Amino acid sequence: MNKIFIWSITVALAGFLFGFDTIVISGADQPIQSIWNLSPLMHGTFIMSMALWGTVLGALTGGIPAKRLGRKKTLLWIGILFLISALGSALAQDPYTFSVMRFIGGVGVGASSVAAPVYISEITASDKRGRLVALYQFCIVFGIMIAFISNWLLEGVGGANDWRFMLGIEAVPALAYTLMVLTVPNSPRWLVLEKKDDEAALSVLQIIYQNIELAKQKLQEIREDLKLPKSSDKLFQKKYKRVLWLGFLIAFFNQLSGINFVLYYAPRILEQAGLGGSDSLFNAISIGIVNLFFTLIGIRLIDRLGRRQLIIIGSIGYILSLIMVGVCFQYDLSPTLLLTFICVFVASHAVGQGAVIWVFISEIFPNRVRSYGQSWGTGTHWVLAAVITLITPFFIDDKAGLFKDNTEVIYYFFAAMMVLQLLWALFKMPETKGISLEDLEKQLTEDDE
Repeated sequence: MNKIFIWSITVALAGFLFGFDTIVISGADQPIQSIWNLSPLMHGTFIMSMALWGTVLGALTGGIPAKRLGRKKTLLWIGILFLISALGSALAQDPYTFSVMRFIGGVGVGASSVAAPVYISEITASDKRGRLVALYQFCIVFGIMIAFISNWLLEGVGGANDWRFMLGIEAVPALAYTLMVLTVPNSPRWLVLEKKDDEAALSVLQIIYQNIELAKQKLQEIREDLKLPKSSDKLFQKKYKRVLWLGFLIAFFNQLSGINFVLYYAPRILEQAGLGGSDSLFNAISIGIVNLFFTLIGIRLIDRLGRRQLIIIGSIGYILSLIMVGVCFQYDLSPTLLLTFICVFVASHAVGQGAVIWVFISEIFPNRVRSYGQSWGTGTHWVLAAVITLITPFFIDDKAGLFKDNTEVIYYFFAAMMVLQLLWALFKMPETKGISLEDLEKQLTEDDE
């Protein structure tokens, strides 16, 4: 098997832990609140949302160790954070210890969304970069599915302590991932720019390009960055204005599509539409299956059609499906029809933003600031995800929600945001398919120099 693929899938497994850790808490939600007799405020603050704020911190600061310690060492520590979080959460005897352990896992999630896509983008050739970086998104979706299945299988295993087994089982893949990361090499670009180790970088580049002359040429292109003034290490400067806006906007539109709103509150949304009760598990799984299947399609197409084309296709799917979900709520149409359009919405996300976001952010920033740029884009993503997740109940709560009687307004709002995304993709978003990272740097920063 190709070494590049093995290295990429190994690192992408950080995404599996990301997806698993994010969803596994759903199995512990109600048992923990009951065992520790927590108020809704206490439960929401110390149990359910703590990992999300850890994710924000990990995303905003993950670029620092990725640059200073290296991508590989950062990925190793991410595995250790997941391992500590899994075991600590399972063994916690009070809500405060539990919240600290969940926060640690959240830091791992946020940091992985910085380090993993950056590493994969830097050890792959331009013609394969899209689908290999997109493996990270596939692993996230796969981890979500396995978490749901794991919780279901472990139900009843430990009686009142079922939730401890559900959370603790994550230690197994976390340990496996940590050991596997030890086998991958350092990023050649990091080796040149931070360690000044051309020999080690050349050996990795030769494996990537399977041609010594081409490897030497790529090494020289990377070395060109060493000639830049020290000020080029600073992310927030005029010549990087364009890539900063690109990184911000793709993350902004990702969350303003409403994807986390739909996925995190799917049971409540389906219940409002009359699809609760005994059918809820099947309905949730059907959404997960659609997400996984169309993520595979997105990975298949990303290096053929390109990032921009997938965003355009996804935007059209978003707009149509969100409008129809709103219509279903407004005119009280069939719950089955509503579920169908929610699945179309999820499919549009999986093919478009889901497949593209981590790839695009990892490509557009110059070598010297790539890890910091990844933090900028992913930090935007996670801050918006946290805010949307926290304020959603104020809009859809059955008793006091601002739109409890006009649920369709929320979906029409998200549809309007996706019209803006479509316009951005058509007129402002550059295509990065098949272009080397060094050539992208020249194209995306030259206008501002």
